Amino acid sequence: MKHIIEGNPAPTLPQVKSVTVDEDSAGQRLDNFLMRELKGVPKTHVYRIIRSGEVRVNKGRASADTRVEAGDVVRVPPVRMSERVEQKAQAMAEQVAAQASSRTPAKTFSVLFEDEHFLVIDKPAGVAVHGGSGVSFGVIEQLRMARPQATFLELVHRLDRETSGILLIAKKRSALKNLQDQFRERETGKTYLALVVGQWPSNKKVLDKSLHKYLLASKDGGADAGERRVKVVEKDHPDAMPSLSLVKVRATSGVPAVADATGQRGYSLLEVTIKTGRTHQIRVHLASEGMPIAGDDKYGDFVLNKELARGAAQAPLKRMFLHAWRFQCKHPLTGEKVELFAELPPELSDFLRVAVPAAA
Repeated sequence: MKHIIEGNPAPTLPQVKSVTVDEDSAGQRLDNFLMRELKGVPKTHVYRIIRSGEVRVNKGRASADTRVEAGDVVRVPPVRMSERVEQKAQAMAEQVAAQASSRTPAKTFSVLFEDEHFLVIDKPAGVAVHGGSGVSFGVIEQLRMARPQATFLELVHRLDRETSGILLIAKKRSALKNLQDQFRERETGKTYLALVVGQWPSNKKVLDKSLHKYLLASKDGGADAGERRVKVVEKDHPDAMPSLSLVKVRATSGVPAVADATGQRGYSLLEVTIKTGRTHQIRVHLASEGMPIAGDDKYGDFVLNKELARGAAQAPLKRMFLHAWRFQCKHPLTGEKVELFAELPPELSDFLRVAVPAAA
């Protein structure tokens, strides 16, 4: 006689799956590939099934660091997830979806280039590239909301929240890897336009001071506590990061900025090409020469910034004058040269016409 026990059935054991690696997943490590396929399964279990040989790539054993390629067939063994884990994963997914729909507005940005591999936009100042550190959402979250049909959208690199200009987003995993490799190998060209306070010496073309990133300490519970800052350090400092910026003077102006204790000062519009991508690199390199970027609220002249925001130079400047202007790379599929430009936004070009007429 069979006894029937009422209640929730035990979780169903999945069947063996054969997963064909697509182009977007090509180049991934096997462990990372499996973690995407087996969401909610602990990492320790993923490594265990790889070591035991239950996972096969093209019918052969493979290690965790094996790189899968497009067309590879990966055998994924049945993996049981507890009902609690499944419920937790479902609850988290629902929570993320609810937050995204209620807090992250869909937004489109000015597109400079787009094909099936990557997208290049002109990011406005004041918008973070991604959520986190007190920011609910950024460019990438807004783009994903605006393009719900897109299966893959990832930042290739980052820009400071206060910086405007060229920002790359990959639409395929293969493009992401290729473009990030180009950044890592310094095969890209990134040139910014920066307006500094003072007359930049035309012979000062190379800035190679080492930089060190740190967090601000709390001062009586100050709002800035925990924020990132960067400073120049000696090259033999244990945390020194080699940094290289190339500077070219585009135009200068003898028109006084604002009179202060040091006398009258003009402006210099610079083209700054960075060969390393350190946090706040351009801002700190220029400020270390005694000529901070106009409007920089972290490393600039705070008294002058207030005057500029009020329109002391006949046109207000209410943001930092730093703009990612030109970008060069090789197309991730064809290898052909891609060169893109993002013109100065109106709030910068309007100020520039007054501050440095020669640059207009």
